Amino acid sequence: MASNEEWRSRARRIPKGHLYEDFEIGQVFPHHWGRTLNEGDNSLFTTLTLSFNPLYFNAPYARAHGHRSVVINPMLVFLTVFGLSVEDLSEAGGLFLGVDQLTFHRRVYPGDTLVARSTVVDKRESQSRPGSGIVTWHTEGFLFQPNDPSNHSENLVVDFRRSNLVPKRSSLSS
Repeated sequence: MASNEEWRSRARRIPKGHLYEDFEIGQVFPHHWGRTLNEGDNSLFTTLTLSFNPLYFNAPYARAHGHRSVVINPMLVFLTVFGLSVEDLSEAGGLFLGVDQLTFHRRVYPGDTLVARSTVVDKRESQSRPGSGIVTWHTEGFLFQPNDPSNHSENLVVDFRRSNLVPKRSSLSS
């Protein structure tokens, strides 16, 4: 068996994510992973976040209010779509600067699959951190429709803008 030093000598760093220079305004990222949300995801998230709205955990209550079953907690929907975007947008690191214009468009139910895409809407160099820039994306989450995977407009579930401090290439060499 190899020693720790042997493992370290053979290891190589594989950079992840995109750097500031890789983003252009108008560039679209169709995020390649989707995520099916189930009742267990919803129950666990709702319980752990102390979300006591019975729509999220009481099926008879949800049906009495016009839903076919429990409703997936909207914050779980938002965070799932956000998570789908990380690999393409912010995995290289950098400070998360916030979310704006978060809008929920439709309910999500157990068994629904979410897919996402993001568009670069703004990009500027950081005044206070010369090794980084600020990039803003508009991210949209959709219900996956297997019969029509390209027609997302009618299936919009959630959208938001988010910004991150993104490292520049020059900051990696120093």
